[in-house]
Amino acid sequence: MNKSIYSIVTGTGSYIPENIVKNEAFLNNKFLESNGEEINKSNEEITDKFLNITTIAERRYVSDEINTSDIAFFAAEKAILSADIDKEDLDCIIVAHNFGEIKADNKSTDLIPSIAARVKFKLGIDNPSCVAYDLIFGCPGWLQGLIQADYLIKSGDAKKVLIIGAEILSRVADPHDRDCMIYSDGAGATILEAKESESPIGIIAHSTRSDTKLYSKMLYMGPSFNKDDKDGVYMKMNGRRLYMYALETVPNAIKACLEKSSTSLNEIKKVLIHQANGKMDDAILERLYKLHDNLPLPKDIMPMTIQNYGNSSVATIPTLLDLIEKNKLAPHKIESGDKIIFASVGAGMNANAVVYITP
Repeated sequence: MNKSIYSIVTGTGSYIPENIVKNEAFLNNKFLESNGEEINKSNEEITDKFLNITTIAERRYVSDEINTSDIAFFAAEKAILSADIDKEDLDCIIVAHNFGEIKADNKSTDLIPSIAARVKFKLGIDNPSCVAYDLIFGCPGWLQGLIQADYLIKSGDAKKVLIIGAEILSRVADPHDRDCMIYSDGAGATILEAKESESPIGIIAHSTRSDTKLYSKMLYMGPSFNKDDKDGVYMKMNGRRLYMYALETVPNAIKACLEKSSTSLNEIKKVLIHQANGKMDDAILERLYKLHDNLPLPKDIMPMTIQNYGNSSVATIPTLLDLIEKNKLAPHKIESGDKIIFASVGAGMNANAVVYITP
């Protein structure tokens, strides 16, 4: 029987900041409506409702001296060590992020050189054939990087690719906007390698969509809700419409990916989904199973970290994967032969999914 080339994850790593920020830390914030008027609720009511809607009780922030390229590097080092490879053998480094290198004392976005180039420099890689580039695709960026790496491997142009998702959202969050409580900081990394196999392993199918016509303005950069802040530019979102977009789109993206791979939903052992909002992810999973003849929802199929780590955008899925691989998220585990779904949604308009068979 002929062997084919497949893309498999051989190493994982993550960086979770030590600074824990609980919901109580926002009780002294001056939360405002988008028109600048004060919200007619106490901060206790606001934070209680926030917890009920999102399930987020705490999140992690980096310290002032640490930047995006630093946390990407920390996660990358761990992934390389985990895969037990020579860093000089890497053919490509893909770093997914959305805001570049924003320093604590200078909120201007810094993208020159790229974050991937900075990570390659910090890793001390001499090999000029190791191509380093950034990917900006919203929260699904790391997963899209995994998909791009699969293309590189299947084409024969690469054998080992480092894919990183890193973000410091605490520096682009408006402290006067309730949505600031969603965001957190962190980085996750994976090594994807080529492997010959007679039977399908690793990435066996993927799907991606960008719904720009209706949803390209759901996430944007704008001024603070505090009209006295004349200089700051912060991430803003239409949360309700983004929620509906995710519910309408992600289950269908996953269904398309399953059909593409000739995989039944009842074969799936784990669904590793972007940790955007706990209640939203639950609703996505329920809708997915309804699409498949109302299959019963298995227990512990969707591991969650958002309640403790918040939404770190591109870093959520690779961090989740690393925690499971390192036995740090009991009772969850991934074993050889398990079929897994990776899925993400973000940037107001993008969604993607991957079906993966663990070697």
